[in-house]
Amino acid sequence: MWARVLSVVFHPLFIPTYFFWFLSRVLPTSLEPVSVALHTKFIIFIFLVTCAVPLINVAIFRMFRTVRSYGMPDRRERLMPFVFISLIYVIVTYLFHLHGRMNLNDNFMKFMVVIDMLVVIGTIATFFFKVSIHSLSVWGLIGMLVPLMKITEVNTLFYPTLGVIVLAGFVMAARLKTGVHNPREVMWGAVLGLATSVTGMVLLF
Repeated sequence: MWARVLSVVFHPLFIPTYFFWFLSRVLPTSLEPVSVALHTKFIIFIFLVTCAVPLINVAIFRMFRTVRSYGMPDRRERLMPFVFISLIYVIVTYLFHLHGRMNLNDNFMKFMVVIDMLVVIGTIATFFFKVSIHSLSVWGLIGMLVPLMKITEVNTLFYPTLGVIVLAGFVMAARLKTGVHNPREVMWGAVLGLATSVTGMVLLF
């Protein structure tokens, strides 16, 4: 039971919302050029475009029986939904640039590009082998927080980052407990997530 609850609460589609909410509370300047006064509305919007819309996309695939279940245990079932979710993330980032007048000099856009990289890498990997996207996303989060802690030299990020590392262990254990993934798939997710996000952070920041 605990494994299923943890898998739902820390579903990969929730991670961007958690990440930006955390930054808005602990390191608000990192979300520039979004003003602090607009952070609440901004987080709600992030949730809608990075979580709600992709979930609706998956629900449509489920309705038309392209996928048999929301868990998508079969690797081949994941391909089409993952491609569409990748497109959603990339398009949303482009629209932020086009209509939000943001560019790669802005911290928020850099974070969005790293998140896009994680989504796209997870999709590409799925074409070749099954990988735990839960593991990829939580270790991708770690790969963003650790370099950010070094860049900003802010002590307030240290303990939350340690907490996320511990959380990653529980999420990985939960995916094994539910039987959706084997150790190889979980470890590949961790490696891809950490490597992708660290690379993105180093290149962009």
